Amino acid sequence: MTAGAGETDTLDSLITQAQQTETAGFASFWLPNLPTRNYDALLVMALAGRATMRIELGTAVMPTYPRHPIAMAQEAMTANAATRGRLTLGIGLSHRPMIEDVMGLSYAHPARHMQEYLTVLQALLHDHTVAYTGETLRVTADVSVPEPRPLPVLLAALAPRMLQLAGRLAEGTITWMADVKTLASHVVPRLQAASREAERLAPRVCAGLPIAVTDDVPGAREAAARIFERYGQLTNYRRLLDHEDAQGPADVAVIGNEGEVTRQLQALARAGAMDFLAAIFPVGADAAGSRARTWELLRSLHEMALTF
Repeated sequence: MTAGAGETDTLDSLITQAQQTETAGFASFWLPNLPTRNYDALLVMALAGRATMRIELGTAVMPTYPRHPIAMAQEAMTANAATRGRLTLGIGLSHRPMIEDVMGLSYAHPARHMQEYLTVLQALLHDHTVAYTGETLRVTADVSVPEPRPLPVLLAALAPRMLQLAGRLAEGTITWMADVKTLASHVVPRLQAASREAERLAPRVCAGLPIAVTDDVPGAREAAARIFERYGQLTNYRRLLDHEDAQGPADVAVIGNEGEVTRQLQALARAGAMDFLAAIFPVGADAAGSRARTWELLRSLHEMALTF
């Protein structure tokens, strides 16, 4: 079971959340990296690593654009040293509107970009050296830090080619907006097949969804539709929502009372999710009460090992 942070938190509050998540007994604390909103997730995790002792700290996810894999490797190894080897590096492509319209970069051939990027990044993280010539990258470099530690990489993967890359070149995947049907019939089978073919260890599946424990289910659906609206407008997530026959993000959010949410989380586990990345969101006038109920249920389920 995991707990995650939102995009409007201050730096001090993010560090406090990491400490509280560890104290509550959760296995990991995850932070998104939104290129134009809030703080750099790897830098935050480096700071959180000095303020915590046990908990896994993960990025969900760091965009590969515009970071060169050398820069990503050096920053990640530095953050991993700060966390004393507790970092998990989640990376992803981001989306065409962000890369092309905001950054002014090309989003052409994203799967090819990621294949070459991951190849170079993994070589630098594991061997600390690379000599690679591809169509989008030509890299000859040595990158290391004193006392390097193992650093797993998870790839945010939704489309078939990306899932194949996650199974073949990474340690697993991180999903967002993928519900039970999508995990069971699309994500997990493709990921596991690619991992077996590459003779790698069983891949990790981290599933992220909005969540709220509440008795006001209609109000929660309305809140989720408003808060997460933009994800339903992005092509990559829209494909997943269509696969679920969902009109929007509110339809895949984990919402209900304690019993209903428990059953939804157990269904995700049966579909192949190993970790749940909980995006807790506020619900109406009782936002504080709903958040407290959600936090307590997640904590109790983790303690009793009922789901993940």
